[in-house]
Amino acid sequence: MNLGKFFIPVIAVTSACVAASSLSAATIRAGTTLTVETLSSISSQDVVGRSFEVKIVEDVSVNGNVVLRAGTKAFGKIRSSRANPRRSEPLNVDLTWVSANGRNVAIKTNRVQPVGFQTTARQRRYGHTAGTLVVNPGTKFEFQLVQAVSL
Repeated sequence: MNLGKFFIPVIAVTSACVAASSLSAATIRAGTTLTVETLSSISSQDVVGRSFEVKIVEDVSVNGNVVLRAGTKAFGKIRSSRANPRRSEPLNVDLTWVSANGRNVAIKTNRVQPVGFQTTARQRRYGHTAGTLVVNPGTKFEFQLVQAVSL
């Protein structure tokens, strides 16, 4: 009897089970804060829908296990801007997906309105902004998940 024919499949199945259990899905709860740093510039003149790249600055843990490491890439979208003169709005951005376990996972976060230029009381009251805001690479933002996400 050749024991190699028996043990090789057993070892392969055992290894697959161990690998699968280490990659088991973790759910990050809604309300979790994701601190990110921009990798590309964003402008209040960029068109709505334009994507931008960020990286996660702080590890995100679930039950003491790190599920998103600092440095993990994520992407966001511009949700409103001053690009359309007929519908000029303040710059608002959110995160749309994160790269986790070798795949892109859709996420939903709150919208963030970057600040950086002066507005008058009238402009603030009516939601208008003056000038062009440029968010440089390296700028940090905090987003909150508005929906739980399974990784």
